[in-house]
Amino acid sequence: MKHEMAHNLGQDLARKVAERAFESYRAKYAEFAPTLTWVSETAAQASFSAKGLALRGKVELAPGKIKLELDVPFMLRMFQGKAVSIIERELCAWHDRAKRGEIS
Repeated sequence: MKHEMAHNLGQDLARKVAERAFESYRAKYAEFAPTLTWVSETAAQASFSAKGLALRGKVELAPGKIKLELDVPFMLRMFQGKAVSIIERELCAWHDRAKRGEIS
């Protein structure tokens, strides 16, 4: 699964938005054991567990967009749309906060 969210933030602020969104996701959905590990200034590895299966993916910060890519096992593909909507909602909420100057 690939998904992109457009933004109009600088690179550092986009990273903070991604981190805060993931922290919020981790707090709300702790049962999925989400992890996010930055491997460079613009790329992170992400993982989740659901129904005993591990989902792995990556987050990439590109100019004007945050790219998400998850390897979703066949048995969990019916939940893919729900996952994307939750991730998008968290990113949008933190993006809006950044635009209001609440994240620096």
